[in-house]
Amino acid sequence: MTLITIWEDFEKSAEMLYLSDPLNTRYSLKYSHSKGIVIVKITDNKKCLLYKTEVQQDVRKIDNFISNLIRHMASNDN
Repeated sequence: MTLITIWEDFEKSAEMLYLSDPLNTRYSLKYSHSKGIVIVKITDNKKCLLYKTEVQQDVRKIDNFISNLIRHMASNDN
């Protein structure tokens, strides 16, 4: 499991991971209210990328990323 601390690096790596194997890639989003942490994890069963944040502004970035990822998943390009 690779923890990436810079959002832009995580976003690029996660998109490349998805585009390399779209049928086996999945993501999860976890929020811990007691710790105030949001965790995004994306994996293709070979490589796992993880991003953690406590910053409120990053939630909007995560939301945009998830929207883009869902657009990729729903497109007919696969």
